[in-house]
Formats: sequence, C-alpha cells, structure tokens
Amino acid sequence: MYHAVASDPNDATRALSVTPEAFAEQMAVVADRGLTPLTTAELAAAWRSGGPLPARPVLVTFDDGYEGVHRHALPALAKHGFPATLFVSTGWLRGPYDTGGALDTMLDWDQVRELAGAGVEIGGHSHSHPQLDQLDDERLRSELILCKEIVSDQLGAAPVSFAYPYGYSDRRVRRAVRETGYAQALAVGNGLARRRQGPYALRRVTVRRSTGPDEFERLIEGRAIARTFARDRALTKGYAVVRRARQVRGRVLRARA
Repeated sequence: MYHAVASDPNDATRALSVTPEAFAEQMAVVADRGLTPLTTAELAAAWRSGGPLPARPVLVTFDDGYEGVHRHALPALAKHGFPATLFVSTGWLRGPYDTGGALDTMLDWDQVRELAGAGVEIGGHSHSHPQLDQLDDERLRSELILCKEIVSDQLGAAPVSFAYPYGYSDRRVRRAVRETGYAQALAVGNGLARRRQGPYALRRVTVRRSTGPDEFERLIEGRAIARTFARDRALTKGYAVVRRARQVRGRVLRARA
C-alpha cells in the first residue's frame, strides 16, 4: 500500500510517502524476485473462481490519488509492465468535484484516465475520505454511491474494487460496500492478504518513507511482518476501542434526536 510518491511532499503526507527513486528501486526488487503484480480485481476473481494465480502474485496499490502516482510511479510501473490499483477519493481529485479537502497535490481526471489506459485499475476510496465507521447510514451510503457514480461518469466504467479510508471498517460498512456494488475491498492490517479474510477485508502492508531496502525485501517475502508493524498494531487496537465508543455515543445521540 502506497500513498504519495514525491520528492518533497508536505508535512501531512510525508510519513506515508516514498521518494520516486525509492519507488523505482522497489519495483526493480519486485521484478528481480520474480513476483507477478496483478490488479485487485484479478486477484479477487481468481480466488472466487478457484482459477490459477500467476507465480508469486502481489498487489501494488495506491490510496487517495496523489499526482506523483502519474508523474513518478507510472513510468516505473511501465518499465516492468506492471499493473496496479489506484483507489481514488473523488472529492480530493482536481476537477469539478473537488471539495478542497485534499492533503497535497492531487491527480486530475485526465491523469486518472491515462493511468487507467496504462493498465492501472481505478477503484473507489469514498468521496471525502471520512472514517466510514463513524458515519450514520445515510452519509455512509452517500460517500460510497457518489464515489462510484463519479468514477463511472469520468471513466465510463464503474469501479469494482474499494479501499477503506484509514483502513477502518466494521460489519455495517462492509455490508454497505457490498450492497453499493463493489465486488471486493481492501483494508490495511499490515499483513499478507489471505483468502480466508474474505473479499471485503483483505489486508495490505504499508510502504512508507522510512521503509529501507532491506525492510522492503523482507516485506515482499512475507518475513518479519508482525515484528515490523508491532507498534502499529498496538496503536490500531487501542484506537479501535476509541472508535467503538464513538459509535455507541453516536447511536445514543441519534436515538435521542
């Protein structure tokens, strides 16, 4: 899971960014190790049908829709003939639907279309990038439907894959994603994706600015992932308790209204 690919990102995106040079080197490692990138839709379709997967399959995914995905990541992907999946927050992209909430320089729709034409699957990532599990049912469905409709309008095809903003979801959110028409969805979890996770809770591993060459090699080999992300998982568990408390409080307040 990548976010921004930029030499000089702003403070809001720096930690979860990678430099263009690091991304190019990481894609070279993927190629050298004999891994075979595929799209999220291709992985899910193979798991559903029981069909064969390529040797050592791996997903290369990007969240949000930062401009560097087109400027820097696309040439590195094209060099190796790699597909990828980009999950866009439609209200953050430059253009007629821009809500002004983006954290850094974003793609415009012409660039998104160029990425799609180059073999990048375009998936949904909500409209305004909220914590979906904190929304009431009406706003939750609005975020999902608006994102899907805008992508469909701009690209001529509905997105079939989704990624949860911040990686957060619960049973209600996953059901809404399915009912909106998305066929599969990715979380974070910082673990390898397994079929037993189900098509709406597949895990990914975060690549960030602090990920060095040795650590990246361990991650793509599936080694020492639990140890690498032990602190992240502890923080995630703690924050899950906070989110559940917020959900309960929200339901109580709505019931009183």
